[in-house]
This record gives sequence, C-alpha cells and structure tokens, in this order.
Amino acid sequence: MTMLSFRTDEEEAARATRWANRLGIDRSELLRVALRRHLAQLAAAEEADVWQQAPLTQEEASLGEIAAWGPAEDWSDWADETR
Repeated sequence: MTMLSFRTDEEEAARATRWANRLGIDRSELLRVALRRHLAQLAAAEEADVWQQAPLTQEEASLGEIAAWGPAEDWSDWADETR
C-alpha cells in the first residue's frame, strides 16, 4: 500500500473520527473506503460520458435485443417433477 497524506479542518477530522468509532473501524479504513467510492463514482461518470460520445453500433445493440428474449423454452411444467 502507498501512504497518502492530506490536510483537513479540525471539524472534518473530528467527524471522520466519530464515524469511524461508530462503525467500529479505524479512521484510515473509513477514509480508504470513502476514497475508493469517490474514485468509482468519478470513473462511472467518465464512462457515461464515453458512452454518450460513442453510442453502441447497431450490431452491438442487437445483442441486447437477443438477451431480452428470455428463456428459449418454458420449463415451468417440470416443477412438479422435483416432488
């Protein structure tokens, strides 16, 4: 792991400490989770921008239509066979 260090005001540090205590985790773990979630949120927003700039082609979109078909056969009549 790499150590990150940053400054924050005393109120935010106290709030982080209180939440860490409430959750029963170290403050470092609380900050790691918060950073991981925020980075994931930023990546998702960036990915959404990419999708808007380069939407699926017709061929790519057709795979979604196939997935929407559902099961090829109705197996519901087999339910009583397990009893």
